[in-house]
Amino acid sequence: MSAIDHPMPPLNADERTTLESWLDFHRTTVAMKCEGLDDEQAAVASVPPSGFTLTGLVQHMAEVERNWFRRVLAGEQAPPIYDPQADPDGPDGGFDLAAGAALSDALATWHAEIARAREHCADRALTDTGRFMEQDVNLRWIYVHMIEEYARHNGRRPPPRRPGSPPAWPGSRSKTADRARPAWTSRSS
Repeated sequence: MSAIDHPMPPLNADERTTLESWLDFHRTTVAMKCEGLDDEQAAVASVPPSGFTLTGLVQHMAEVERNWFRRVLAGEQAPPIYDPQADPDGPDGGFDLAAGAALSDALATWHAEIARAREHCADRALTDTGRFMEQDVNLRWIYVHMIEEYARHNGRRPPPRRPGSPPAWPGSRSKTADRARPAWTSRSS
């Protein structure tokens, strides 16, 4: 069982609370996938020959948080985190692991970027805009995109299984998971 709180977003809230709750839900899903892993486990590719790793995912999501909330929304000239030579206007990187890359360092950087994102959003309305591809983009669109980005990556890979442990990631099927699953997610037999 995870020590990380992973509440379901509220079912009947205002738009901003709904968007922020779903974004936090998906952020928490990433954290839960990494919980209890050492650097070696988090650096294992999900399905070789793919190089997709959990440390790489955390690094990538730190880059994505920085890009959308600091560069786009706030207009900061924040350089890329993991590849200083990368084009800040190009695709978000971070997937490649440098020698000695540590999950704990990636998580600390990611958490710092999330904190900065929350600061930048706190006093803005959903209709406030930043610039992306020479066009205005509002905070509402950025939130929706970030939810999509996290959901897409969260669906790509379960965490590494620990010996003797049952599947315990969102979407896994087990008798205990079925008992704990809210009725609205149950599958009919």
